[in-house]
Amino acid sequence: MDYLNDALKIREMARRHNKLFKNSLPMIASENIMSPLAMEMLLTDFGFRYAEGLPHHRYYQGNEIVDEMEEYTVELLKKLFRSKYADPRPISGTVANMGIIYGLTRVGDPVTVPDLSGGGHISAARFGAVGMRGLDSTAYPYDEETMTVDPDGARKIILEKKPKLALFGQSVFMFPAPLRELQDTFQEVGCRVWYDGAHVIGLIAGGKFQDPLREGAEILSGSTHKTYPGPQHGMVMGECEEGVWKSVQKGLFPGVLSNHHLNTMAALAVTTAEMLEFGKSYASDVIDNARTLGEELNSLGFRVLGEKRGFTESHVLAVDVSDQGGGRFAAERLEKSGIIMNKNLLPRDKGKKSQDPSGIRIGTQELTRIGMGKGEMKEVAALIHDSLMGNESEESISSRVLELKSGFDEVRYCYGKLKAYEYIELLKSL
Repeated sequence: MDYLNDALKIREMARRHNKLFKNSLPMIASENIMSPLAMEMLLTDFGFRYAEGLPHHRYYQGNEIVDEMEEYTVELLKKLFRSKYADPRPISGTVANMGIIYGLTRVGDPVTVPDLSGGGHISAARFGAVGMRGLDSTAYPYDEETMTVDPDGARKIILEKKPKLALFGQSVFMFPAPLRELQDTFQEVGCRVWYDGAHVIGLIAGGKFQDPLREGAEILSGSTHKTYPGPQHGMVMGECEEGVWKSVQKGLFPGVLSNHHLNTMAALAVTTAEMLEFGKSYASDVIDNARTLGEELNSLGFRVLGEKRGFTESHVLAVDVSDQGGGRFAAERLEKSGIIMNKNLLPRDKGKKSQDPSGIRIGTQELTRIGMGKGEMKEVAALIHDSLMGNESEESISSRVLELKSGFDEVRYCYGKLKAYEYIELLKSL
């Protein structure tokens, strides 16, 4: 019976993990929670099957309904993003990026990318997928005043390097990338333009951040579990020539994919249907909450970056906590108080180790998803302040967190109701 004891131990770990987040304020900028309908898809037989290739061109039998589901998912994504093409097969945002890199570049090709210290994602770094592909990458200059890529500096880099592929998109993505400002430059050098919207794609879907496919990008990639409140999965949309799109699809399969996790694709489809219905109000509320939280933290004496532009136009805030012990200390102390966010490098941290940065990164999408609004953001700011200033013990802050969280225990902006963070209990009812 050892196997049963082992299995029950894992089940108990899952219960404790659920309780941890139920009793905390989850503010990791790259996480979210799903609706009950989307979650149910993870439990279906889709999760046990293979479907290599594209619909009606599979290497396995038994895919008739899989083909129907995948084609429906494609149509939902095309409708939501108003794109000519869509591919829901990537199993993560980074895998989506890898497929694009494999499909549109060759070893040695010049590419231009966001700077890592300016919030760029590791897949665009020399030690990430771009470097592993053997590409000749050059980072755009970053403007610390506007907290985004410097358009004049980027123009010079693009004209000088003549990249085959120009990538935009960040992990600390507070303000839109300067795609419109660089349109003439893209056309002058004839480069492909790719926008990695992993963090902000839920806001793009809601029409509240920027519209990359109408502003000069041909390819839009994204994760589906950050501001997009779905499963751990990825997706790619295209507004490009057919030949370019076919190259992207070949990069995905057989480039970086075999089977593509059909249960999470089904969950993505459900989430996409929900975003078509609720996306605009959800995205608007996420951004309003982030700006309110930034304003309140600033008024309490924190150095919130992007002040001249209203702190953020997305779900993300970047806060310099050097005076409060640094990013690592702040994130660990907040965690002990029931407030979960992550330490993060800031633009000023060039040369610093990622484990010892000056800043913390805060996201408002999950708290918004469970119904919190501007009033609660002010309470959250007070909790962060009192924790990091040492005004109260960790136990006292945790108690206040529990009191605040107790009034917000359902997932919103979706069909049906679900007690948040009580997934194992949901399974019993299915």
